[in-house]
Amino acid sequence: MALVNAGSPTALMGIQEAAAAGLAEPVLIGDPDKIRTTAEHIGFDIGGIRIVDAPHASAAPQAARLARDGEVDAIMKGQIHSSTFLKGLLPAAAGLRDPGVRCGHVFHVTINGSDRALLVTDAALNVDPSIATRKACLVHAVRLAQVLGVDRPNAAILSPNEDPTPSIQNTMDAAEIAAWAKTSLPDAEVAGPLALDLIFSREAAEIKGVTTPVAGDADIILTPNITTGNAIVKLMVLGMGCCAGGLVLGAKVPILLTSRSQGSAARLASAALGAIAASGGMA
Repeated sequence: MALVNAGSPTALMGIQEAAAAGLAEPVLIGDPDKIRTTAEHIGFDIGGIRIVDAPHASAAPQAARLARDGEVDAIMKGQIHSSTFLKGLLPAAAGLRDPGVRCGHVFHVTINGSDRALLVTDAALNVDPSIATRKACLVHAVRLAQVLGVDRPNAAILSPNEDPTPSIQNTMDAAEIAAWAKTSLPDAEVAGPLALDLIFSREAAEIKGVTTPVAGDADIILTPNITTGNAIVKLMVLGMGCCAGGLVLGAKVPILLTSRSQGSAARLASAALGAIAASGGMA
């Protein structure tokens, strides 16, 4: 697992815990002097770990090269801005995406006291996705849910209400995606448009007369845009104490798009998710 711009304490602690848990064999990319100084400061013995000298904006392209050459199975974001990180990995010139393939981000949110996770897509990559991009995000999330052991995941397409309404475009889009999924994703139960109360509460769905097995039992939420998805995930993390790990799928290797403000627990969760996705043949 390549850690891009690996010189910050938080990033190194995350990959240190991942290595200790047997989830990853680190490859540290960045300024070697800074990496060694920080590692010594946090008590991380990196004597036997490969370090690639590629500071600042050159770190992500180096990670792309390692992935293209089969030297790493996943790439994790370190102390680097998301836009700089992704610009080094996702353009066609980086060689990590097949022509025509759309990438999507999936958050894996763990709720305290529950052994069931919720996948949210896309809350970190595609700003205002087209219907085609949202379909691709849904496919990625369904495949990830299946790799995680959910044979037939329930997927909810989030909208302000449950009725296709011409004046509310994303309700019409949701209905179109749900209709497409009936034949294109037969191994998932997809429902939409669904308002958030119906997604989380079967009782609310019964009161409104909406009948779908997805109501109150969703494994996946497909959001209309990055603002909505990001708000949902951050509310769950900051307001409910949930742990969220996330990754970008659709490239040749999973890309772990962790926030620079996330602690090592979230980075460890992302590392575990990336290891599972890589071992399951996902990209």
